[in-house]
Amino acid sequence: MLKKLLLIGGLLGAGVAQAFAPQAGAWVITSENNGGPGRGMALDVQGSTLVMQMYAYDISGAPAFYLASGAIKDNKFTGKLHQYRGGRYFGGGAENAQEVGDAGEVKLRFESGTKGYVTFPNEGEKEISRYQFTYDTKPESLKGQWLMTAVGDLGISTEFYKLDTPVDGSGTGTGMMSTSDKRFGCENIIFGENAGNVQCIKRDANSQIIRVYRFTYSVNEGEGVAGTLSKPGTDLLYVRRLTTADSVGTGIAPKGLVAPSVESLNKAQLANETK
Repeated sequence: MLKKLLLIGGLLGAGVAQAFAPQAGAWVITSENNGGPGRGMALDVQGSTLVMQMYAYDISGAPAFYLASGAIKDNKFTGKLHQYRGGRYFGGGAENAQEVGDAGEVKLRFESGTKGYVTFPNEGEKEISRYQFTYDTKPESLKGQWLMTAVGDLGISTEFYKLDTPVDGSGTGTGMMSTSDKRFGCENIIFGENAGNVQCIKRDANSQIIRVYRFTYSVNEGEGVAGTLSKPGTDLLYVRRLTTADSVGTGIAPKGLVAPSVESLNKAQLANETK
């Protein structure tokens, strides 16, 4: 129990200055995301080091590749945009690209793991955001297998759900995607004070609401709060999409035959809940 309390205390008291990290992947300049070709960037943060790969154009309109890297601190980064040319082309032999200078200094600052701001050379500050090209607010975007871990004063609980059954929603969202027994379901909320979040409801065998979950997510990861209907925000919530709607795994390692089936996990979870 002491170890559990120490872990919870560590999570709840994590450093405020770096309480999140920019999510690795493709990012876009929000105002330029119009469906057409343009410029963009790939960001990755490992430890306290940020790497930014930028694809853009030079003054003549020719495509240009830039790279910036260095320390990120207090959710801010400043570095040189090094420019490269040459290198190996498709079908060609091995050849390293050559640095041909830099375009100047780039500045980044982040408000969350999916939203930030960039200042390029000779430009004002612009909003940037994690690029999501598949998942929208339709109920079908929530299909798949999910893992939800809540951390609070009473300990740590982890739950597993397969969302595959569409049902009526709350009226403030786009419709709910539920488990086959309809005891757990999630919905993208688009109206009211919780707009922009996913809200999930857990019911007992008598269809009474016993647990509420609210979180924001990007691609396969989410964070938020969980609690009861009267106290919905008492626990920290960490969410992970385990499979897509097509049952394709989202993790980095292949899953062997030793992995338990969805049915066996559901049975074990229900057995624990009735104890």
